[in-house]
Amino acid sequence: MSWVFLMMAGIFEMLGVGSINRFNLNKNKTSLFLLFFTFGCSFIFLYLAMKRLPMGVSYAIWTGIGAAGGAILGMLFYGESKDWRRIVFIGIILASVIGLKLIG
Repeated sequence: MSWVFLMMAGIFEMLGVGSINRFNLNKNKTSLFLLFFTFGCSFIFLYLAMKRLPMGVSYAIWTGIGAAGGAILGMLFYGESKDWRRIVFIGIILASVIGLKLIG
């Protein structure tokens, strides 16, 4: 279950990054609520995952999912660059996350 919690933490981290951008574009109560909700869920799931998983691995995977996911959201929804080199490096981050899971 710890790995599921960690994946959920990463997904909410990614959504939290998207919520920051939404709040910057549209400063209203709904955007603010989503910002706090997504990051709150992210921290709760990270806490649950770290009850059984090592801190270093948990943090690396959590931030990797958040960073790669945030970059992908930016490319898909906010018109950020889709340069092939950027995609390669995002792929490296995701491969590293999978590698940490496999050796953990």
